[in-house]
Amino acid sequence: MSKRETTTKSMTVFKFASIFLGSLITIWSSASILSGLAQANWQVSELLRQYLITVGLMQEFHTLSDFYTHIKGVEYIIAAMFLGAFPAFYAYLNKQPAEEMAAE
Repeated sequence: MSKRETTTKSMTVFKFASIFLGSLITIWSSASILSGLAQANWQVSELLRQYLITVGLMQEFHTLSDFYTHIKGVEYIIAAMFLGAFPAFYAYLNKQPAEEMAAE
């Protein structure tokens, strides 16, 4: 058996294995989404809300103090990002054009 025949056979096996694995993942994810929708009474927005709460991107607040504490934390993150990005933005706005730098 030549090297070319072996390469062709291995590529064929790889191609069919990829198709099989992709099909399995598609069937599994479709079943997961349909199962989740059935549990959420076929409401897509409720399914998304439950997902966001589960992964921690959204929180349920029970008191005003919990909500205020969360908002202050987000505010501090935004302020730190601004203080980090502003000097770079200022330098970008005030850089000299290439023609002026070459003349100097």
